Amino acid sequence: MPAAVVLGARNLGGAILDRLIADGFSAAGVAQSDDTLAAIEARRALALRADVTEPDQLAGALARAGEELGGLDLIVNAVSVASPAPGEPWGGGPLADAELAAFGRWTAHVARLGFVFLSEGARALRRSGGGTLVQVTNLASRRSAAGTGLWAAGHHAIRALTHAASQELSEDGIHACLLVVAAPIDSPKNAARRAAEGIPDDAAVDQAGIAAAVAFLAAQGPRAVTYELEVTASGQRWAL
Repeated sequence: MPAAVVLGARNLGGAILDRLIADGFSAAGVAQSDDTLAAIEARRALALRADVTEPDQLAGALARAGEELGGLDLIVNAVSVASPAPGEPWGGGPLADAELAAFGRWTAHVARLGFVFLSEGARALRRSGGGTLVQVTNLASRRSAAGTGLWAAGHHAIRALTHAASQELSEDGIHACLLVVAAPIDSPKNAARRAAEGIPDDAAVDQAGIAAAVAFLAAQGPRAVTYELEVTASGQRWAL
């Protein structure tokens, strides 16, 4: 039975866990809150408490998952670490108005998450003889907009790190790939935003569709692989 670990298991991460378990994976979820850990256990998955931006904590969680699940085949990072200060614009705001502390919250913290996931995930999969790393990101990893440069810089860093990992780890039998969600996600977390902005169903991606993309990436063989996959809403009409 293949084994998977999902980092962040409240909304999107929970949907990914549901899909993987339905596909026959033994699974673990990594989270910090009691509510999320209880939800992981309710799915009959292994619940692991850790701050995924701290290397020692994530390494410990992945080591325990490998021991209890009999090895690891797939590790998915579905965590969002956006943490605006009270009254701060989403994305960090205009650069001319931002302070260095905003750079730490919106850029450095996001890039740190990607680095810790890829480095500790790679070491865990090396111990298991290979597997797949899936880093979930958003359209900010492709382009930035006015007022969101700090946030986009963090996600651009995640993209660069994942692309480098995909080249560095292939000889270890590790497939590292980026999953870009290029539209709002239809989840309880985003319900208020969707209502406020009048975002219709076909302009938002459902969580099950993203989970299906993760399953697709996990099932790829050694001769034909995807290093970057974009999922967008059916109502979007552009192509990048």
